[in-house]
Amino acid sequence: MDQPPGNDMLVPMPQFDFDAIAGGGDEALFDVRTRVPGPAGSLPLTAGMLLERPSGDLFGLTQDAAMGWAPQSLGAAEFLLLSTHGGMRAPDGTPVALGYHTGHWEVGLLVEEAAREIKSAGAIPFAGACTDPCDGRTQGTTGMFDSLPYRNDAAQVFRRLIRSLPTRRGVIGVATCDKGLPAMMMALAGTPDLACVLVPGGVTLLPENGEDAARIQSIGARFAHREITVEYAAEMGCRACASPGGGCQFLGTAATSQVVGEALGMSLAHSALAPSGHPIWLDMAKRSARAAMTLEARGIRMRDILTADALHNAMVVHAAFGGSTNLILHLPAIAHAAGLPRPTAADWEDTNRRVPRLVDALPNGPRNHPTVQVFLAGGVPEVMLHLRRAGLLRLGALTASGETLGRMLDWWEQSERRARLRALLAGRDGVDPDDVIMSPESAARRGLTSTVCFPRGNLAPQGSVIKATAIDPSVVGADGVYRMRGPARVFTTEPAAIAAIKQGRIAAGDVIVLICRGPMGAGMEETYQITSALKHLEFGKHVAVITDARFSGVSTGACIGHVSPEALAGGPVGKVRDGDLIEIVVDRVRLEGSVNVVGVNLESRTPREDLEPDPALPADTKLWALLQEASGGAWGGCVFDVEAIAERLLSAARKA
Repeated sequence: MDQPPGNDMLVPMPQFDFDAIAGGGDEALFDVRTRVPGPAGSLPLTAGMLLERPSGDLFGLTQDAAMGWAPQSLGAAEFLLLSTHGGMRAPDGTPVALGYHTGHWEVGLLVEEAAREIKSAGAIPFAGACTDPCDGRTQGTTGMFDSLPYRNDAAQVFRRLIRSLPTRRGVIGVATCDKGLPAMMMALAGTPDLACVLVPGGVTLLPENGEDAARIQSIGARFAHREITVEYAAEMGCRACASPGGGCQFLGTAATSQVVGEALGMSLAHSALAPSGHPIWLDMAKRSARAAMTLEARGIRMRDILTADALHNAMVVHAAFGGSTNLILHLPAIAHAAGLPRPTAADWEDTNRRVPRLVDALPNGPRNHPTVQVFLAGGVPEVMLHLRRAGLLRLGALTASGETLGRMLDWWEQSERRARLRALLAGRDGVDPDDVIMSPESAARRGLTSTVCFPRGNLAPQGSVIKATAIDPSVVGADGVYRMRGPARVFTTEPAAIAAIKQGRIAAGDVIVLICRGPMGAGMEETYQITSALKHLEFGKHVAVITDARFSGVSTGACIGHVSPEALAGGPVGKVRDGDLIEIVVDRVRLEGSVNVVGVNLESRTPREDLEPDPALPADTKLWALLQEASGGAWGGCVFDVEAIAERLLSAARKA
């Protein structure tokens, strides 16, 4: 059979003869039994249980004994551990079968640590999993068409798994990366009547000598422009993810989701961004198990933690970190799952105008500290100390510890953990923690600006998004305003756009307009292949990108995404022609922006003739696009709002 395009194999495909496939004559294969003695002992049943409990509860105990749990220990409180674990590790950590990415490769260790703690406390742990894809692995491929839709599917699977263990008393969710972690948060948020704790999967480490996992994704474009050699690309590519587990080393969507989960109170204090595989990372899982059991004993449920105050705190912390714009999709989805009002673009604008960015992390700069150094500098609670002093937090919000945010911050400020880790960062890495997480005054002196802006104009009448703080300062005016006018270079597919970049057909001053990549066209794919190339090519900071798709959380530069309406929904961005003059203005101080075609009356112009969904768009994703559009679209978090969908269907039926 033909190989998949672009999947050139360096090692020949193994083949086996028919006898090897049909099976040999090993005598052990034919020692087959039909009966065995079965587990010893008896179930802890009572007359009342036999009379009153459903048969499923009773048969569940039979299943538990069959799987090896001591029958006399059954009947204790049951806790469900859900994860996104992927791959298969041998006991020594070597791979038997690879996972999709490092982010889920080691989370099974967290599940095991939490399970052992639950068992040692006399309770009974159960474990299940729904693994997740890798956005880095699918960049520039049709696999990206399933990326965002996967989130909703996985959240549904997790919720179904929770409901399918009717005897569970609490849930611990373990997840790491871009879509699996938001899906887990949506699932826990949609479980309001149980004690729930979120365990983030942590981060991978940088190589001692090499590139980070963001920069390394531009090796193809840099090689095409003769900036690196094949040998350099091969060596750096081999070591960029320097440790086997954890999310990427930058403050992309995975890391930002960990930060937001902690800010919501769903995770324990100082759990986000822990280095995967380290004792401090495993200890977090153990303490999270204790927290889940304590929440259940005290009658504290998810609905008590995930409140309007928690959402407020999460948005404030997102702004202070300079987090991924993808959380503008995920946080409304979490709110919707919890039955809370979804944050709007106006809410995000208000928050970002009030909250300064305080964290210097990859990719926002200026010094680009990796996420593990943000963890050592104090992570989420350290940022929250500054926000508390500024009066920006709601301190009465409950957290996964069972205590209020205010009490947790009091503990953190005086803790040995804080003092020793910050000292470790200074002593081992030579990095001042206050250069990583700053006071508002220090951040202002160093030129850090607020995080996101929502440009509007005749190309985006319903709005768009740009991470304004990540525009290269050298192309921003002294007044803090980014201004650009340039000719449109229009593409309807990402491969066509990246080919133009590699072939030198994009130049400084151009505006790449990438359309038909929104929900209806391509599942609202990420386009990091483009933004990564521009960031790491010498001329790239002088090129802007406008798209109805979205960006990776690590994207930087003058990149405007979520353009609404999308081209295939009749948006004016679908009327842009090559050479049209595009004007972009982004005020990084006032967080105001505009994106317009100049000198053209778009209302009188017909849409382009080449607008169409990607021919490879799966039917599953087409269905997702229709359902999320009926539920509020991208600005509503791309959720499935059952009532809104039902109303649309009933309305259509009445008109038929």
